[in-house]
Amino acid sequence: MAQNPSWQARLTTYLHQYHARRAARAKPVTGFVSQPEPRSIGLFARGKQLLAGNFLFAGVLTTSPDGSIWDAQGDRDLVDHELHGFAWLDDLAAVGDGRARAAAQAWVAEWIDDFGDGTGPGWTPDLTGRRLIRWISHGLMLLRGLDRDAQDRFFQSLGQQTLFLSRRWRAARAGLPRFEALAGMIYAGLSLEGMEYLTDPAIAALASDCADHVGSDGGIASRNPEELMDILTLLLWAQDALEASARPVPAALTDALGRIAPTLRSLRHADGGLARFHGGGRGVDGRLDQALARLGATGRGVADMGMGYARIAAGRTSVIVDGAVPPQHAASYNAHAATLAFELTSGRRPLVVNCGSGVTFGADWRRAGRATPSHSTLCMAGYSSSRLGPAQLVGGVLAEPLIDTPTDVQCIITRMDDGHRAELSHDGFRLTHGQTHARILEMTLDGRGLVGEDLLTTLNDLDKERFERACGLTGGSVPFAIRFHLHPDVEAHVDLGGAAVSMALKSGEIWVFRHDGHAELALTPSVYLETGRLKPRAAQQVVLSGVALSYATRIRWSLTKAQDTPDVVRDLAPARTDDDDASFEDEHD
Repeated sequence: MAQNPSWQARLTTYLHQYHARRAARAKPVTGFVSQPEPRSIGLFARGKQLLAGNFLFAGVLTTSPDGSIWDAQGDRDLVDHELHGFAWLDDLAAVGDGRARAAAQAWVAEWIDDFGDGTGPGWTPDLTGRRLIRWISHGLMLLRGLDRDAQDRFFQSLGQQTLFLSRRWRAARAGLPRFEALAGMIYAGLSLEGMEYLTDPAIAALASDCADHVGSDGGIASRNPEELMDILTLLLWAQDALEASARPVPAALTDALGRIAPTLRSLRHADGGLARFHGGGRGVDGRLDQALARLGATGRGVADMGMGYARIAAGRTSVIVDGAVPPQHAASYNAHAATLAFELTSGRRPLVVNCGSGVTFGADWRRAGRATPSHSTLCMAGYSSSRLGPAQLVGGVLAEPLIDTPTDVQCIITRMDDGHRAELSHDGFRLTHGQTHARILEMTLDGRGLVGEDLLTTLNDLDKERFERACGLTGGSVPFAIRFHLHPDVEAHVDLGGAAVSMALKSGEIWVFRHDGHAELALTPSVYLETGRLKPRAAQQVVLSGVALSYATRIRWSLTKAQDTPDVVRDLAPARTDDDDASFEDEHD
C-alpha cells in the first residue's frame, strides 16, 4: 500500500538530517587536489546590490546595510532554497574585489557556524550538490587571506557535505535535482583530497541518468526549457572536470550532450532567449550561447520540433508552440496548463508571450501563472486545459501536480511554398465541455505575418451530449476567450474603430492584430512574471471573447507587420530597460 505523501516527505527529511549529522562528525578533507577554476560568473550589478545590503530573494527585497545575506526575508522555503544553494557566490565573484571576497568569506563562515552540524534546510542532495560546485569553483576566492583554522573548517565542511551527498544522492528527484547532486559529487570527488573513491560511482550514476532521463529527442520529463539548459550546463561542467583530471568521459554523457544541444536551439527565439514554458524563464544571458559554441552546435539547422514544442520561423520572426502532452506525475509540480499556447518574437523584441512563472511572488501568483488564462491560447468558461491537484511537499516546498491533463495532443508541421504551417489539437476540454481545441498557425516566408485559426468542435455523439450539458449549466452557450499576452515593452492600443489592435515595439516595428469579427475584441490588463523582480510587471493582453453555441465554432485572426514597417530595422535600443536581476524599483509606486 502506498505511503501517505506527507509521511514520505517527513521520512525523507529525517533521513537527510540523520546522514547530515553523521557526516558532520567526519574529518576527511585537508585540501584541493588541484587549483579549482570558477565554472560560472554571475551578474556584476546583482553582486554590487548584495554588497550594498540589498538582498532580493524569492521576490522580496530585504535592505540591511552592512548586514548579512542570511538576514534575507520572505517566504522561508523559497528564500532558503536560493540562499543555501549559494548561486549568489557567482554574483560576488563577478565583482571580484576585496570587499566582495570578504563578504563571501564571512557569509560562508556563517553557514558553517549555523548549519555545518547537519541542521537547517540546506541539507538536501540537490542543494548540497549546487553548494559544493560553488564552494569548490570559487575556492581560491574563499580561501585567500584566511588563517589556518578557518581554512581547516572550510575543508572539513566540504568533506562533510561530500559524504552526505554520497549517501543521499539517490533520494534526489529525477531530473535537474538528481543531475545537480551527481555533478556536485563528481566535482567534489575530483577536487578534494581523500574523496577520490566517490568519483567512479558518481560517474556511473550520472551516465545512467543521462541514458534514462534525457530522451531520444533531447528532452526531459518536466519539458522546462530553462531546466534543460541548466542540465546541459551541469553536464558540460562534469565533462570539463573529467577531462581536466585525464579521466574518460562516458559515452552516455557525450551522447546526451549531443541530443540536448539541437533541442535547445529549437527552443530559442529570434532574440536568443528561451521560450518561457512550464516554469522556465528566458535563461541567463550568454550561458546558452557559450554552451552551444562549446559543442560546435551553432551552425546546425534548427529542428521544427523539440521536446514537444513546435517551432516555425522565417525572416526575423520566431513562433514557438506547446504541442505535446503536459508533464506528468512528479515531473509536473512546476508545469503549466499551457497546451497549444504560443510565443512570438520579432528580432530582438518579444511580442506575444506567456505570463511566466509566479513562483517568486507567492503561492497565489504561482498558481495563477500555471493556469491556462495566463498563456496565449484558448480557455473555455474559465477552465484550464489541465487542473492542479492537491498540494504536496516537494524538495521542502509545497507544490501541486497537474491532473486531468490532455491525453491526446496532435502536432503537424508543414513547410509550404509560401510559408510554414503548424496544425495542432488537444482534448483538454473534452471531458468537461465535449470540445476539442484545434489551432492552425501559418507564417509567411518573409516572417512578416502570422495567420491563426482556433476551432472548437465535437467529435462524436458523446461529445455532443457533454457540450449540451455544459451549455445547460451556463445559460445555453459556453463562453470562451482566446488570449494574446503582450510583453511589457509593447505599446498597444485599439485601432480601426475597435476592429484591430496596433502594437509598437521598441525597435520601431509596428504589428497589427485583426480578426474575422466572430468574437469581441478587447485590450485588457495583464502581467509579466519574471525572476529577479520585486513584483509582477504590468502588461496588456489582446482578448477575443465569445460563446460556443453550436457543435463547431471557428475564429480566425492575424498578426502582421504594418506595411510601412521595413523588413530590417536598425534596433539600437537596449534589449531590456534595466538589468532583470538587479531591478530594485520602489515596490510602492
